[in-house]
Amino acid sequence: INEPTAAALAYGLDKEKDETILVFDLGGGTFDVSVLEVSDGVIEVISTNGDTHLGGDDWDMAIVDWVTDEFLRDQGINLKQDRQALQRVREAAEKAKIELSSVMQTEINLPFITADANGPKHLQMTLARSKFEQLTADLLERVQAPVQRALQDAKLQTNNLDAVVLVGGSSRMPMVQELVRRMTGKEPNKSVNPDEVVALGAALQAGVLAGDVNDVLLLDVTPLSLGLETLGGVMTTLIPRNTTIPTRKTEVFSTAEDGQTAVDIHVLQGERPMAADNSTLGVFRLDGIPAAPRGIPQIEVTFDIDANGILHVTAKDKASGKSQEITITASTNLNETDIQRMVREAEQHAADDQQRRDLVEARNTADQVIYQTEKSLQSMNGQVPAETRTKLEGQIAELKELVKGEEAAHMRQLTTEIQQTAMAMGQAAYQQSSNGSAATQDEDVVEGEFETA
Repeated sequence: INEPTAAALAYGLDKEKDETILVFDLGGGTFDVSVLEVSDGVIEVISTNGDTHLGGDDWDMAIVDWVTDEFLRDQGINLKQDRQALQRVREAAEKAKIELSSVMQTEINLPFITADANGPKHLQMTLARSKFEQLTADLLERVQAPVQRALQDAKLQTNNLDAVVLVGGSSRMPMVQELVRRMTGKEPNKSVNPDEVVALGAALQAGVLAGDVNDVLLLDVTPLSLGLETLGGVMTTLIPRNTTIPTRKTEVFSTAEDGQTAVDIHVLQGERPMAADNSTLGVFRLDGIPAAPRGIPQIEVTFDIDANGILHVTAKDKASGKSQEITITASTNLNETDIQRMVREAEQHAADDQQRRDLVEARNTADQVIYQTEKSLQSMNGQVPAETRTKLEGQIAELKELVKGEEAAHMRQLTTEIQQTAMAMGQAAYQQSSNGSAATQDEDVVEGEFETA
């Protein structure tokens, strides 16, 4: 079975009559677009096109180039000449690309990425989705021509299409989905995991041929998103709505307070950004976490849904090996009325919810920067000019007051100013140190999200 036909089969489109389907397949290294005709259960590929040198890896490299260029400009060090450092940047770039499919900005944190005569260097940058889209605008432009040629070869216009399906992990990027909408005038079908859709379709075809599958429509999906509550009462989604089951997702979280020895895992279901607006499926506690500074413990949380819709949630502390779990049997048993109501509420409150989430994220970022800067001031005692210390202490005091309020924009602005002042302070301290020992004091660069307990 060919890949676009397998994709159509996985989406159940073989059951439709007399439809024309466009399959948009953006993988890691190649891009393929196919036009299919479905008639009485028979799927026929009538045109194909693509670009064998365009894929998600190119989006990764755009981030790599930006990060290395910025680091070279700021630090005078070319990370592309350090193979180990460059590999870390590549991995962080792919992670950032994935995160920017669900958030408006992401942090790229790579502590001790390299070193010079003055000591270790840390890489910490913020990449906004808008900047990412700007960096990759030329790649998005290259996507359009194969789609147009495939339609021309099929002698079709976009208004002749009945459905558009997405294949390949890179098709998750919002900029790609928006381009597909704009070019075809159709909302792309995203109900099947694009990473698995071809394999799933091929397996279904094998099952049909072997006589093991009689009805390929017996596919189930998660009716609502599943996630957990994180710092500030935010719902962090691990398994998005309409993910095909069975499925498994693991993410690493950390503590929000110094010396925290336990975390509460609050399992949620729903489409609202704030935890309080979603349904609670269960709560359990993982304790016995070794006391450590905030952000240091690594808590691995796994959501695993089997083919029967039973959800198993496990939390494990990587350092101690201690774990706790909960089994939830009703994760997919909501009736259609409740599901539609929750989706409708999420759409109705989208603007207000986003504003509330933005405020929480601004507070979380501000709190983290306050913590890191105060720790740096303490560790660099005696090396910080009195004028710089006074300025930072004043900014921190002002930001602590802002965190109590609701001025997210002002909060972000002052947070950025403190980060810039702190970075200048750190660079000055490194330059003053003859042996670079001061550089080892700033170890509080933490990747991942924070979880409350």
